[in-house]
Amino acid sequence: MDLQTWTWILVGITFTLYIGIAIWSRAGSTKEFYVAGGGVSPLANGLATAADWMSAASFISMAGIISFNGYDGSVYLMGWTGGYVLLALLLAPYLRKFGKFTVPDFIGDRYYSNVARTVAVFCALIVSFTYVAGQMRGVGLVFSRFLEVDINTGVVIGMIIVLFYAVLGGMKGITYTQVAQYCVLIFAFMVPAIFISVQMTGNPIPQIGFGGQDANGVYLLDKLDGLHRDLGFAEYTSGSKSKLDVFFITAALMVGTAGLPHVIVRFFTVKKVSDARKSAGWALLFIMILYTTAPAIAVFSRTNMIETVNNQEYKNMPDWFTTWEETGLLSFNDKNNDGKKFVCGSVGPTNRTASLSPKVEDLSFRNVTFDELYNAYYEQVDGLVKGGVDVLMIETIFDTLNCKAAIIAINDYLNDNDVDIPLMISVTIVDKSGRTLSGQTLEAFWHTIKYSKPLSIGINCALGITDMKYYIAELSKIANTSVSAHPNAGLPNELGEYDDSPDFMAKEISELVSKGYLNIVGGCCGTSPEHIKAIKNVIKDKSPRVIPNINYQTSFTGLEPLIFRDNLNFVNIGERTNVTGSSVFKKLILSNNYEKALNVAKEQIDNGAQIIDVNMDEGMLDSEQAMEKFLRFISADPNISKVPIMIDSSKWSVLEEGLKNIQGKPIVNSISLKEGENEFINHAKKVKQFGAAVIVMAFDEKGQADTIDKKVRICKRAYDVLVNQVDFDPRDIIFDPNIFAVATGIEEHNPFALNYIEACKEIKIQCPEAHISGGVSNLSFSFRGNNAVREAMHSIFLYHAINAGMDMGIVNAGQIVIYDKIDKELSKLITDIIFNKDSEGTEKLLEFSQSFKQDYKKKKTTQEWRSYNIEKRIEYALVEGIDAYIDEDAEEARLSLKNAIDVIEGPLMNGMNVVGDLFGKGKMFLPQVVKSARVMKKAVNHLTPFIDKKTTRKSKKILLATVKGDVHDIGKNIVKVVLECNGFEIIDLGVMVPGNIILDTAKKENVDMIGLSGLITPSLDEMIDVAKEMQNQKFNVPILIGGATTSKKHTAIKINPEYSNGVIHVHDASKSVSVSQKLMGDGKSIFKDEIDQEYKLLRKNYNNNKSDNLISLNQARQNKFTCDWDRYIPTKPTFEGVKFFDNIPVEELVDYIDWTPFFNAWGFKKSYPRVLENKETKNEAQKLFDDGKILLNQAIKEKWFDAKATIGFFPANSSEDDIILHNEKFNLYNLRQQTSKSRNKPNYCLSDFIAPIDSNKQDWIGGFAVTAGFNVEKIGQDFADNNDDYKSIMIKVLGDRIAEALAEKMHEKVRTELWGYTKNEDLKNEDLIKEKYIGIRPAPGYPSCPDHSEKLALFNLLDIKNNSKLQLTESYAVYPASSVSGWYFSHPESKYFGISRITKEQLIDYSKRKKMEKEQLIKIFPQVIDL
Repeated sequence: MDLQTWTWILVGITFTLYIGIAIWSRAGSTKEFYVAGGGVSPLANGLATAADWMSAASFISMAGIISFNGYDGSVYLMGWTGGYVLLALLLAPYLRKFGKFTVPDFIGDRYYSNVARTVAVFCALIVSFTYVAGQMRGVGLVFSRFLEVDINTGVVIGMIIVLFYAVLGGMKGITYTQVAQYCVLIFAFMVPAIFISVQMTGNPIPQIGFGGQDANGVYLLDKLDGLHRDLGFAEYTSGSKSKLDVFFITAALMVGTAGLPHVIVRFFTVKKVSDARKSAGWALLFIMILYTTAPAIAVFSRTNMIETVNNQEYKNMPDWFTTWEETGLLSFNDKNNDGKKFVCGSVGPTNRTASLSPKVEDLSFRNVTFDELYNAYYEQVDGLVKGGVDVLMIETIFDTLNCKAAIIAINDYLNDNDVDIPLMISVTIVDKSGRTLSGQTLEAFWHTIKYSKPLSIGINCALGITDMKYYIAELSKIANTSVSAHPNAGLPNELGEYDDSPDFMAKEISELVSKGYLNIVGGCCGTSPEHIKAIKNVIKDKSPRVIPNINYQTSFTGLEPLIFRDNLNFVNIGERTNVTGSSVFKKLILSNNYEKALNVAKEQIDNGAQIIDVNMDEGMLDSEQAMEKFLRFISADPNISKVPIMIDSSKWSVLEEGLKNIQGKPIVNSISLKEGENEFINHAKKVKQFGAAVIVMAFDEKGQADTIDKKVRICKRAYDVLVNQVDFDPRDIIFDPNIFAVATGIEEHNPFALNYIEACKEIKIQCPEAHISGGVSNLSFSFRGNNAVREAMHSIFLYHAINAGMDMGIVNAGQIVIYDKIDKELSKLITDIIFNKDSEGTEKLLEFSQSFKQDYKKKKTTQEWRSYNIEKRIEYALVEGIDAYIDEDAEEARLSLKNAIDVIEGPLMNGMNVVGDLFGKGKMFLPQVVKSARVMKKAVNHLTPFIDKKTTRKSKKILLATVKGDVHDIGKNIVKVVLECNGFEIIDLGVMVPGNIILDTAKKENVDMIGLSGLITPSLDEMIDVAKEMQNQKFNVPILIGGATTSKKHTAIKINPEYSNGVIHVHDASKSVSVSQKLMGDGKSIFKDEIDQEYKLLRKNYNNNKSDNLISLNQARQNKFTCDWDRYIPTKPTFEGVKFFDNIPVEELVDYIDWTPFFNAWGFKKSYPRVLENKETKNEAQKLFDDGKILLNQAIKEKWFDAKATIGFFPANSSEDDIILHNEKFNLYNLRQQTSKSRNKPNYCLSDFIAPIDSNKQDWIGGFAVTAGFNVEKIGQDFADNNDDYKSIMIKVLGDRIAEALAEKMHEKVRTELWGYTKNEDLKNEDLIKEKYIGIRPAPGYPSCPDHSEKLALFNLLDIKNNSKLQLTESYAVYPASSVSGWYFSHPESKYFGISRITKEQLIDYSKRKKMEKEQLIKIFPQVIDL
């Protein structure tokens, strides 16, 4: 018999039984009809109550709800069980006692109120109606499925059956019918549950079985969690609901079901109250049988479904799958040619570009407009949707402006036709530059189009998988949606064919999938069915990429992205490309000289503008046409179009024209409420359509805001409209609260600057995540013609406005002076005007400004050695590092030798050989070598134009780079100089260099060796990735590893095994020459083998010894540092919160300098002052010391350093290894030592030094961040650009010393004043260097707390972005590099310690506490993980 026949037979039998019982037990009296005669036994009543309470819905749906919801499904178990307990223990006994059959009756009598009774009736009706409606819907669903009828027909069938035995049997008939129903249903439920439990776990009790182990010894719940993770879902046992949600849902279910009338009446069907209690107990037992089994069934079914269905071909599906298909309980959409397929509608790029001109002679020409593209896409989408596509894909995008036209057309079509179809987007990276044809980077592209919230973002065409994989890896890190890859089968060969075989392409894609980079894969040009089949075969058992949850920061884009990192200080918006603000620009535009007008934009960017403002509002212009034309000219110049554009106009039509001519994510300047909310909303929606940001003027129907209250009120109103009605991303909202002119002589204008600053503070509070901008030049309008005063006014105003919350400003980027370099008297006069402190301020400033001037002086010196012959003069200059005359000497030598290359390979190289010999013999020191290199470089620069390239001989090339995420380069720069002095050609890529750039440059330049540098521990992981990729790409050049965080041990264990062509750690610069020469000399194979053998032995020893002396985390915690907390009284700091110390005199820091690291940086091993006393080193060390002091004095005198400090103290207590911050929303997380200690030596953790929370003692933790300023990097680069590597390195070394000295000084100030726990301290600098003080200042990323990511918490606590403006890179390096940050601990027994290794157990524990993935933590502090 078929399934349907069996269904009819079984349904017929069961309902015959139920109707038979109803007839047998039909009511013979009114009492029997309403309360079953009051004589039902407690057992029978318990069975009936259980059936009534749970109903068929619980039997049919409960396990399914839990199976689909996982841990969150527990609310139904708790809610419905709790509801019964409320009813049985609280309501029913009282109702029975007082003879009330319903809750409304009881409430009316209890409170003597008909109003209360009416309210209760109303509530009971709502609950009952909802309950009955849900029950009958369930009845209809069941009958419709089993009898294959319409669901409404199913409801009618159910109504008739229920009506029959309810009317016939009354409460008595229903009671015994329910007894039978419970017996049938519980039997049908439990028998399969028991057998499934036995099959899956070997345990016949389901309630115990689902918490047990399977045949492989794996706990079933762990197994199910793993299956979920593999599929890219959250773990089954991880709830997504907050405790608050769980509480209220459970409470709602309990209260909502506790008063159901048909259950309450059950307590009146027994003879007496004690029987009612007994039946309540029986019912709870019978309910428990089902409710405790349901979670087990949920787990069993979920596990079985995934294991039997996932990745199975349709023909191999189990029988139950087909059965359920036939009954309509599930459907199968197969993508493997067995059933239905999803059809993807391809929205192609067209063969035209909206951002580029096909005519080189006319940069503004376009062979297609934005509107034409929009109309074409709209028509195409109409055809695709009507053709039945399941998803739309904008693909092969080479121009982001084309893509935006497609996005808007698709969204408009879907809205116009009320359909919902997912959108996929796929861009084309045209070459190894990582850019689209129109020049945009991949990251910029994503930030431009991510507003469209696509189902997936991917890359297709143009590249083969070999070249595409870098960009897939990049995209997978930045996209919060699925990532797709459709590569070509390689690049076309000479015959236009594609060479990547199916197996090769499949292997490469498989590696990307294994690394967790992809969700969707396929092929593009040159791929065949064989390629797709091969790809499917290698990935079918692999897990897709887990889509990350990314909290994006504000971003705008040109060809490149501008991302508002947490630590971004201020964004300069260039103001000169504005016809209303620049007479030069206006004349160029009016004379139609757009090419020269581009120079105005470029000058702004060269002077530091990060965004350029373009305004064409001029009465003699066709503003729309002028805006279109200039933006098109900009798009042709990548030096300008790399930055985001601000479209500025008071006419909406001009703004709209601008939006249609920018491929990046622009800013619209501006919209406002002056024409009412409707117009404001319409404009905002249009801006949102383009994915642009918007400036909102503080302007409403009543006019411009000038007071603090008006500015704040209008901005808050606009914010609420944009966020709540337009659904505008608050990060894309920028307010302009109006900067007006001050010092005009009109008294009413005096508070304008102060009003703006105060409004900024309040807007930031009331409009979270929004930004604030303004036109800064308006402020100084009354001082037109006096640029010196205007620039000073702008700088001082910005200094205070930025601290108040101003994020960006329209300002002439080339006319911003350094705040600290402003004349003190002028600064005071302007500050008084800005803060409206002096009613006569305007007159005083006018008088002072007439005489305001600045002077500069220069001087020269001469020497005696100028009388030597030319070769000796050059040698002397090189050895002594004198560059004053090298140009004229090099020229004299060129004229004498007739050939520039002979000068380089003759006198210059001879001189450098002398330098190299002296350095190799220890007779010259690193500082001298750097000076020599400076002279050599200057001479070569002079000779280069005269060199005949055909006669040059090639030298060995070495590429040097500080890896991605790291900003430190002092050591690398020294290595560069030393290698250059020894005849190597160096390609220096600088700092924060991505791996693909390193490798692409290495290939392009055909280098002989690659040197990788890094200071922070996350850099180690970057180095490993570079080594792996070099192995994948079959490089055959060696790698040098160097930097403070690197070690021979780590290189041997972690990096060397990943690359087979030589990975060598270089301890310091002095070793780099000999190692490089050996690696590229005749005996390089022997040298590599020696290194490999040495590293192999290191690995063997490490593997033999690791974990031997590690104890468990629990043992380590039991052996923690303790003190008598009852007797310890923490000292309260003088303030809580944050204080910022600016303009710290650098001369006060000199006495705090620890000079030993200064000499170490230059290769001197001995400590200070012994290095000045040692016979071998004292002369050169003294010269270096003198040079350092001279440059330091110059830096102090000319204010090169900008010393700043941020200090904070925060109430805290410890809880195990964590530090609880009482006034913050986050805690501080720490690691604990796990090495086995000898007796009485604790396993330290930083939290040990903070009073435990159960000590009932209030304690505090401090935090600090200090810097020598942002100028250090710039001044160092200026020296390097002028071929003065010696001073370039020197200023950076001194910057580090100043930062450390400032940290030491501030720590002393904390100990003696600000925290004051050692007020009478009297220590000398050598005592401070030896750490003889009380308390400690450990830094995140260093031995006591290896986790660099804790700097995020530190920077948030100290509000760094609003004071010292320090920045964190993606690898948590602090920028600028001459900065120090860390924690303060005051406990008298606190001490510095190191965490050398931790176990996987602690890593997992730390990951859970910090809610951060283990894999991410391993990258941050790999050096301590013992895995």
